[in-house]
Amino acid sequence: MSAQTPANRPSRLIDPDDCVLLLVDMQEKLLPVISENERIVDNVVRLVRFCEILDIPVVLSEQIKLGRTVSQIQDLLPGHTALEKDSFDCLLNEPIRNALAETGRGTLVLTGIEAHICVLQTALHGLDAYRVQVVADAMSSRSQHNVHAAENRLLQAGATVTTTEMFIFEALQRAGTEAFKKAYVLVK
Repeated sequence: MSAQTPANRPSRLIDPDDCVLLLVDMQEKLLPVISENERIVDNVVRLVRFCEILDIPVVLSEQIKLGRTVSQIQDLLPGHTALEKDSFDCLLNEPIRNALAETGRGTLVLTGIEAHICVLQTALHGLDAYRVQVVADAMSSRSQHNVHAAENRLLQAGATVTTTEMFIFEALQRAGTEAFKKAYVLVK
């Protein structure tokens, strides 16, 4: 058995060509009671705009009876239809599971609400098939206590907890490119 060297070890860095962004339940009826909801929407909007720059696919889920995805996000995704679900775990929903699989991507990037329910359950299930990255400053719950508990559980389970800017700069990989110039306005 040969030892792994840095040159042949799989990278822990994000490969933008291997990512799919799943926006979990960013909905009209739920968002008003979510802690730091304006910051969450702002960061999700930045992520959606960034995904457009790098051609990273985006999938939206909506929990039944909680209204539509908020307009600030939905307006950025005119060709996307949110996929309705009744399960908390998005991956228990066949249309969502199929939409993610059709992208052919191996890294599931998660944002949304609520962190300790739908985001957490989806991430834990997703670890069976994906490298899971959860964007901490683009997810929340009704209480920050539940957000922190979710982050701890995600880390213990093997998911990567990242931030909007960490994801953007890691996916960009270098400055000076056209993608960097377009994305820089999202982080300055």
